[in-house]
Amino acid sequence: METNQLELSFLSIFSLIVFFIFLILSKYSNRLKNGILLDKDFFKPQAFHQTAVSRSGGLAGIISLNILLIIYYLIYSKVLLEYLLVGNLMFLIGFVDDIRTKISPLKRLILMIFFLFILIYFFSIEISNIDIPFLSVLFNNNFISSIFVLLCFLFIINGANLIDGFNGLLAINLIIINSILAYINIYNGNIEISFFIIGQIIILLSFLLFNFPSAKMFFGDSGSYLMGSLVALNTIFTNNLNTDYSSFFFCILLFYLFFEVFFFIYKKNKSKKITYSPR
Repeated sequence: METNQLELSFLSIFSLIVFFIFLILSKYSNRLKNGILLDKDFFKPQAFHQTAVSRSGGLAGIISLNILLIIYYLIYSKVLLEYLLVGNLMFLIGFVDDIRTKISPLKRLILMIFFLFILIYFFSIEISNIDIPFLSVLFNNNFISSIFVLLCFLFIINGANLIDGFNGLLAINLIIINSILAYINIYNGNIEISFFIIGQIIILLSFLLFNFPSAKMFFGDSGSYLMGSLVALNTIFTNNLNTDYSSFFFCILLFYLFFEVFFFIYKKNKSKKITYSPR
């Protein structure tokens, strides 16, 4: 009982801290290097804003995440190295684009693949609860298992980036996914991961206050990469801890993010065929 009260107290304090982080960055991030984080593209298809809006949501998110990791360590005396390294590295890859550094999407993808594979392979991040027997046999090989987990990360992170264009869409989708994951873990007594996921929900809710319905800040690539990588880790660990749940359930939970990537690839290939079709 005392532990639960301690966790609730920390979450309450964390909520206030996160809110003020987002508030301060929404007000003052436009002053960074003459507005380097400002989104001034008013003509893209998903643009609803008519004035420049700061892409500082990712910066606020990574600051909040690192504070959450410190709070988690204070309560449980554990360092979540997977979340620390994956979250910060994915943020940095996206932040390079947010500050208008000229780096092609292909180079960003290569960097993402490189860092993710190293972290997945050496930290042995794996999907242990699988309902398909022949996949279970294949995943006994650490390299094959790492490749599969890498593909899952890539689809989820890039799916998150693709749906980030509309105000509130990514945040609401991730709040729903994380709320279901938190409920499953609470119901099955996995309190530690529940606490960490609830902390992420607080970050997303705080961002939503400044992003929907009228945007005072955007996530940017850094924020969508960050939150996409976190929900990927949340889903993998929840799947591994709760073996009574089918792995297909977690696939369905993430279906929208996967669908956006498949739809984007299909649309891109279709446009190429139209462009290069013989007359």
